[in-house]
Amino acid sequence: MMDSDRLQKALLDPPDVFASPLEVLSDQDLTSLQKIEVLRRWEYDASEISVAEDEGMPVQDGELLQQIMLALEELGVEIDPRRRPPTRQGGYDREALRQGKPKT
Repeated sequence: MMDSDRLQKALLDPPDVFASPLEVLSDQDLTSLQKIEVLRRWEYDASEISVAEDEGMPVQDGELLQQIMLALEELGVEIDPRRRPPTRQGGYDREALRQGKPKT
């Protein structure tokens, strides 16, 4: 299991701990639920960056958000798109990301 300081750091700023969403998936110290929570928070941050880009801020590669969603899918998360908040930032809440069966 991941030590609590590293987990808290990952929850607050996932890219500070992980180089990519795939690295989250391969981390043997995280439980599936912890991986989902880290990726959920990373997805929210990536959505905010996307909105900033739409508003004229410097553009980054939009591939990160896609990688996060693919990683969540790999964990068997079923995403309910109706649960997105009505803001431009979006971000899925915990109820929108339900853990299903992992892909094999």
